[in-house]
Amino acid sequence: MSCRLHAVFPHEEGSADDWSTMTLGDLGAEVGKPRTLLKVLIDQRQWTWAIFEREFAKAADKVIGRGAKNPTVGETQYRRWTSGQLKGLPSPDACRVLQDMFHVEASKLFAPPPESTDPDVSTFDLEAEIAMTAREAQDDAGAAAASSVSDLTVDQLRDDLHVLARNYSNQSARDVWQRAKELREQAENDRDRTAVPAQQQVLLILAGQASALLSTAAFDLGSFDGAKRLARTAALYGETARYEPLRAYAAGSLAYIAYYSGEQSQAPVHVRHALTYGGLGDVAVRRLHSIEARAYGHLGDTESARRALSMSEEVGTDATDELHDAVGGEFGFSDERLAMSNASTALLLGDGRAAETSARRALELVAARPAKDRSPAVFGKAAADVAMARLLSNDLEGAAEALEAMLSITSTHRATGLVARAMDLRRALTQRHLQGAALATDLGERLEEFTRLPGQRQLVPPYGVLALDA
Repeated sequence: MSCRLHAVFPHEEGSADDWSTMTLGDLGAEVGKPRTLLKVLIDQRQWTWAIFEREFAKAADKVIGRGAKNPTVGETQYRRWTSGQLKGLPSPDACRVLQDMFHVEASKLFAPPPESTDPDVSTFDLEAEIAMTAREAQDDAGAAAASSVSDLTVDQLRDDLHVLARNYSNQSARDVWQRAKELREQAENDRDRTAVPAQQQVLLILAGQASALLSTAAFDLGSFDGAKRLARTAALYGETARYEPLRAYAAGSLAYIAYYSGEQSQAPVHVRHALTYGGLGDVAVRRLHSIEARAYGHLGDTESARRALSMSEEVGTDATDELHDAVGGEFGFSDERLAMSNASTALLLGDGRAAETSARRALELVAARPAKDRSPAVFGKAAADVAMARLLSNDLEGAAEALEAMLSITSTHRATGLVARAMDLRRALTQRHLQGAALATDLGERLEEFTRLPGQRQLVPPYGVLALDA
């Protein structure tokens, strides 16, 4: 028996441990005893080799930081380190990693552990554990701080987006497009940098608002496919953030894009779906019913259109939401926009008198605002609707008067909705009973010039009265 044991544990000359004089019980106790402090500390943590290897790799990334060139620990090497078979110390890099893991000098880690009777052993281990825990907590807190963005940055992004939305009507669609694109990219970049849930939520909403403004700008520039895709993107952001006002706004946009691009039957579907969302204020509901009315007007469903018109004007629960009311601007739906939109619906229903009444109301509301707050787009569209209503009544001179107001709108604000109205008016002036009239010819030529927008192309469909405002 002793010979076989000597073969496994060879006797070293001069060693304090004389295997030849040990009993079998002594040898068993000696075999079970940890031979390095490293093994003691690993056992205290109940680490397997796999766990040790993972923790070593994490520490190496932090301490050495050379990626694939960091020191590693294979299972055989791990056994040598913990069994006391290693002669000397590991590489300097490995020692640095171990010292970071256990907060003990490497020379002590590979030395025999202190005797259990030493009163300082438990204190030593506890201090090491406290030191390690404190450092890990500090590192984790530092990592969390590094994976966030300043609240001031988020606040500024929010302010920039809201200013853009509120000033939309006084800017060119191209300028809005460029700015909204920058802000959406910033929101996404900041979202990649932060792991703070509250910031993630806010940035999702802001990216969605930027996408909604991009959709409106794309529509105003005549890109219906782009507008539709961006409206769906805004809706997806709203769904992900559980932000119903944004989902409702995007659904309304999809509705008017649908009937503007020849998919009229889809428009009421989008509106009905949006009206099921919770947390919507009166402005949001009023906008949706107004869009719904025009959708039914395009479909020739007079009864449904009139019912939706009535509902858009009767909403009054004093409910508000953060997007349509608190932000407002392009996300809102002012009284003049409602009046102008409903005038367009009346034209679709062939009701010239109601159309003129609503359109004139819109013009009065625009004029009552301070000059800086007047929307050229709403003013021009309402003037065009007055002109069309008068043409329906064969009042060419009255139409010419209204057209002077529309033709005064500069090219910067001649977006899709206004250009479409101009094209409809141009066609209306070619009716047989107006042929040969000098005034009709002059107005037609001026309208042709009006629709030639320098620097931007409008992709306006060639059919019907498609007046709208979102």
